[in-house]
Amino acid sequence: MKGVFLWIGLLSCFFFQHCYSFRGISIDPETKTYYVGQFKNNAFSSPAALEVTIQEALNKKIRTETRLIFNDTQPDISFEGSLVDYLVTSEAPKAGESTAINRLTIRLAVDYIVFNKDGSVNEDKGWKSNFSYFYDFDSNIDLSSIEDEAIDAIITQLMEDIFNKAFADW
Repeated sequence: MKGVFLWIGLLSCFFFQHCYSFRGISIDPETKTYYVGQFKNNAFSSPAALEVTIQEALNKKIRTETRLIFNDTQPDISFEGSLVDYLVTSEAPKAGESTAINRLTIRLAVDYIVFNKDGSVNEDKGWKSNFSYFYDFDSNIDLSSIEDEAIDAIITQLMEDIFNKAFADW
C-alpha cells in the first residue's frame, strides 16, 4: 500500500513539475529562445573586459537555469545593458580621519526586451532597470589583491537579481 502512495506521489510531482517550476521561476510557455547582447562599458576605471564577463555570466545563468535556447537572430526575449559604475568608496570612518572599510560597487543598467511573434517589441512585458551590488573590504587591503574575488561575488548577486526580475514571479 505504501508503494502505491509513493508512486502516486512521484507521478503527481512529475506532472506538477510541468505546470510549475520548483525553482520559483515562471517563463511563458511561448517563450523558447533568448539572447544576451553585448554590454557596454560606461564605467570609469573598471577592469578590462568586465562587461564581457558580465555578459557571459548572464548568458550562463539563463542557459543553465532555464529551458530557453540561445538564439542571436530572432529571440523571444533579449537582454541588453551597460556597466554604469565601478566605484571604490570609503565607508567606515575611524579615528584619525582614515577609513576602516572600503566598498567596491558595481552598477548595471539592463534592458529586458520581449518580442512579439512578428518580431516587434512588446513594450508592456519588457522593462529597464538598474541593478547594483557591493563588496566591502578592509581599507588596509589593496583592491588589486581581492578584486577578482570581489567582482565574482558582486556579479553572482547581480545575475541572481537580474534573473529573478526577469523570471521569478514573486
